[in-house]
Amino acid sequence: MTATAEPRIDVYPTRVAGKPSVQAREDKVVWGTAAEGPMDEATLAGYEAKGYLTIEQLITPEELETFRAELKRLSEDPVVRADERTIVEAKSQEVRSIFEVHKTSEVFKRIANDPRVVGRAKQLLGSDVYIHQSRVNFKPGFEGKDFMWHSDFETWHAEDGMPRMRAVSISISLTDNYSFNGPLMIMPGSHKEYISCDGNTPEDNYKKSLVMQGAGVPDKAILTEFADRFGIDVLEGKAGGAIMFDCNCMHASNGNVTPFSRSNVFIVFNSVENTCEEPYSAGAPRPEFVGATDFTPAG
Repeated sequence: MTATAEPRIDVYPTRVAGKPSVQAREDKVVWGTAAEGPMDEATLAGYEAKGYLTIEQLITPEELETFRAELKRLSEDPVVRADERTIVEAKSQEVRSIFEVHKTSEVFKRIANDPRVVGRAKQLLGSDVYIHQSRVNFKPGFEGKDFMWHSDFETWHAEDGMPRMRAVSISISLTDNYSFNGPLMIMPGSHKEYISCDGNTPEDNYKKSLVMQGAGVPDKAILTEFADRFGIDVLEGKAGGAIMFDCNCMHASNGNVTPFSRSNVFIVFNSVENTCEEPYSAGAPRPEFVGATDFTPAG
C-alpha cells in the first residue's frame, strides 16, 4: 500500500483566483525576550507595535568608509556588472542592486555575520537565523527609481516557499537618508495584517520584479485604506545607522531626483525553524542568489 503525502496547508494564500483580500496575521512578531539579546523591553515593544526599529549608529565611521569603498569597487568592476546577480536600472543602465554580497565580498560577509547584526535578528526571531538574501542597493542621484508598495513576505512566500512570518530585514545606511532622496517608507502597524494579491506569478518573474515590482503589488484600494488607517513613516537617518523591519511590513520608496545618492547594505534573516519549501504560488523557486536554500546559521 502506497502512503499518501499529507496536503500542505497554506496559511497565507496569495496570487490565486479571486479578489485580493486582507487577513489577520497568525504569527508572533517578537519571538525572543529582552534577556536574550542586546535590545531592551521598550525597543522590542516598539518593534511589536510598529513593525520596525531604528538604530542611530550601528557601524563606526571607519567601517562606513570601508563599506563605501567596497561599494564603489563593486559598482565599477565589469565582471560584477556582467554577473546575473547584478541588477541594473531599465532605462539609465545604472547599477540598482548587487545580490548575494555576503558570499562575493569579504567586507560584506563580515557585517552579515557580525554579532551586532545577527544578535539582534536572533533576539527578534527567537532562534538561530540564516541569511535568506543579501544585497547592496544603489539609488544614485537623479537616476534612482521608485519601488512600489509591497510586503516582502508575500513575495518570499509565493516565490521562495517561506512558510510563516518569522523573518526580519536590516538596512544599514551607507549614505544619509533624507526625506527627499528616496528613503524607506513604512506603514507602521501594517505588519499585523496580510494582503493577499491577485493575479498569477509569471515565469521567471524575478527578472522583472527585481527592477520594478509587478506581481505581488497589493490592490490600490486596499493600499489606500491601509494608508488612511496606519499612516506612513518616512525613515530618515544618518549614514552608519540602520533600520530593522518585519517581513510583512507594507513598505516602498520614492524615486531619487536629487543630487544626493542613497545606498545601503540589505540583509534578510530567516529563522532556521522557518526554512523555505516549494513555492506556494510559483512554478519554480527563484535562483539561489535571491532566495537561499543554504540554511547554515549566520554568525
